[in-house]
Amino acid sequence: MRSISILGATGSIGASTLDLVRRNRDDWRVAALTARSQVDELAALAREFGAELAVVSDESCLPQLRAALAGTGIATAAGSPGLIEAASRGADITVAAIVGCAGLAPTMAAIEQGGIVALANKEALVSAGEVMTAAVAKHGATLLPVDSEHNAIFQCLAGNDPADVRSITLTASGGPLRCWSMEQLRAATPAQAVAHPNWSMGAKISVDSATMMNKGLELIEAQHLFPVGLERLRIVVHPQSVIHSMVEYRDGSTLAQLGPSDMRVPIASCLAWPRRIDTPCKPLDLAAIGELTFLPPDEDRFPATRLAREAAAAGGAAPAVLNAANEVAVAAFLAGQIAFTDISALVAQTLDKDLPPAPRTLDDVLAVDSMARVQTGQMLETARVA
Repeated sequence: MRSISILGATGSIGASTLDLVRRNRDDWRVAALTARSQVDELAALAREFGAELAVVSDESCLPQLRAALAGTGIATAAGSPGLIEAASRGADITVAAIVGCAGLAPTMAAIEQGGIVALANKEALVSAGEVMTAAVAKHGATLLPVDSEHNAIFQCLAGNDPADVRSITLTASGGPLRCWSMEQLRAATPAQAVAHPNWSMGAKISVDSATMMNKGLELIEAQHLFPVGLERLRIVVHPQSVIHSMVEYRDGSTLAQLGPSDMRVPIASCLAWPRRIDTPCKPLDLAAIGELTFLPPDEDRFPATRLAREAAAAGGAAPAVLNAANEVAVAAFLAGQIAFTDISALVAQTLDKDLPPAPRTLDDVLAVDSMARVQTGQMLETARVA
């Protein structure tokens, strides 16, 4: 029996992970589960799986969580210290799925245990890539990518020498607004932007998919996970989301990982690594799919991938600023404060500001993140977005 901690148990990644654990219940001991403020759901999951610890990051919810778990013997905690405690329990595998920079410190705490970290928190490598990868090397931890694209690359690289890689291609669905004109994009509503045609995801990541920023962030992640050089990382739009990414080798061979649009596939790859486990996902029916299409990204309508590549090339604080500005801009769009096309414009304006020195510690990363959020927020309040 292996132990598992899930940071972000009530989100989409957490739910998919627990579905697989539920189907293989005798193989797992649940060490810790965390959530932001979904007390009833977290308590129900903690009871179902016999978790040793349940944590809410919203400290005001702790009394309610304690009451919900009274008499169960399940320990409770809250706030940042509680998240660190959950990440530090030394589980065989820790699933890092807390969205946003709130997940940075817990992810680092999990890495410092030297175990396996299944990484679903984009900000860990986008904002703190050099800091995180240095910690992985120092503590002998193993990072397994949960994102379908990075997990696909990980599988395609298995047993091969990275020096033989000619290029790595990240595939992008293009999101629900892929074929829209600029005029239509300016008028896009949050409901339209989150209506992803292939994947079931949260609102923020769905908007990122619609703007293509999600693929830009994944490009930066790939730069740290697979250090073959930024110039060898490519993006191609693949609307069917059947091929999740590809690796081309110097002999001309290209290996691709195919699978259904279901996050339980890459999560299962991480949970069972280096072996395989069953999932309830339906097998691909390529004859029914009929055809697979590929298109170049349109960076005139969707400039986010260009902004991300420029931030990756600049390095230092730029990726953290890009990520923070994007989070603020997406939140403003979802709140109806700005237009869809203003999201990338705000990010670009924030990146045009003088950048702080390159962060060397996690505290430095968080300081850059906070500064960028303030700057983007000020532009929202005082300036008209281009």
